[in-house]
Amino acid sequence: MAILICGGAGYVGSHMVAELLEQGHETVVVDNLEKGHKAAVGKEARFYQGDLRDSLLMDKVFTENKISSVVNYAAYSLVGESVSEPMKYYENNVVGALSLLKSMLKHDVRNIVFSSTAAVYGEPSAIPITEDSPTLPVNPYGETKLTVEKILKWYEQTYNLSYATLRYFNVAGAHCSGEIGEDHTPETHLIPIILQTAMGKFSSLPLYGNDYDTPDGTCIRDYIHVTDLADAHILALKKLESGSPSLTYNLGSGNGFSNKEIIDTACHVTGRKIPIEQKGRRSGDPAVLIASSEKIKQELGWNPVRTDLETIIDSAWQWHSKYPEGFKNA
Repeated sequence: MAILICGGAGYVGSHMVAELLEQGHETVVVDNLEKGHKAAVGKEARFYQGDLRDSLLMDKVFTENKISSVVNYAAYSLVGESVSEPMKYYENNVVGALSLLKSMLKHDVRNIVFSSTAAVYGEPSAIPITEDSPTLPVNPYGETKLTVEKILKWYEQTYNLSYATLRYFNVAGAHCSGEIGEDHTPETHLIPIILQTAMGKFSSLPLYGNDYDTPDGTCIRDYIHVTDLADAHILALKKLESGSPSLTYNLGSGNGFSNKEIIDTACHVTGRKIPIEQKGRRSGDPAVLIASSEKIKQELGWNPVRTDLETIIDSAWQWHSKYPEGFKNA
């Protein structure tokens, strides 16, 4: 039986594919390559290029492969863009998920791991954030993810679908092989932007806010290594395939690192100076976001092992150093 990875050519999806292949799982990937990269997909995986909303393509995927479970990473994820183009996000993230679920039910596939986000919590009232924290998204991106979570709940009740919802915090790092890493256009994540600045691609790094109520005045965020994240998905898959009821988990390291700590660590890892351009706060940026991931640790035995900041940044630096133009020269 095969595992279908939707969005498997993207940053997180490609690392999941790599882990599955290393463990000997038959793996099938569907990706429209709008954001993903074919070069990021392991050659042992069976690849289909196309959109989840293409019912003929999805029929072909499910007919040609014996799929036991699905992992859905396929989504737009730029917060700012979601505010300016909410229709685009609802059509892709929500309608795409509904189309996938329709295909799954048609072909009697009942297990799905859904890639959700900490954005479903909005601006939290308490830290650390637990799975019971209120879900009050403050942007369409978070709202689309929460909408799919609600859909899964009702599909479980009505169609006997089992799901695991995994809410990510800040994902970073790269595969230990140095062959796959983070390559977005445009790049919006802090660590790759810092490293690209260290490489000279940008003249300076914009630092938004230095007057937060934190030890050094900069925002604090929870970073999780992308391979630890993939390991959590595999544990959730195994739990679902064992007949478990549906699950919802936070995925973070439980550690908070400030923007200044990240910059200082990147300077140490790269051995380079990283010029800073101090800017004012961005609207809606909370001072501190840290996850509680105790639930998945206790229930599934998840044990993230790449949690120190230097390990996370060094793995990303190895990828960026080897492929300075990303997958264009991979």
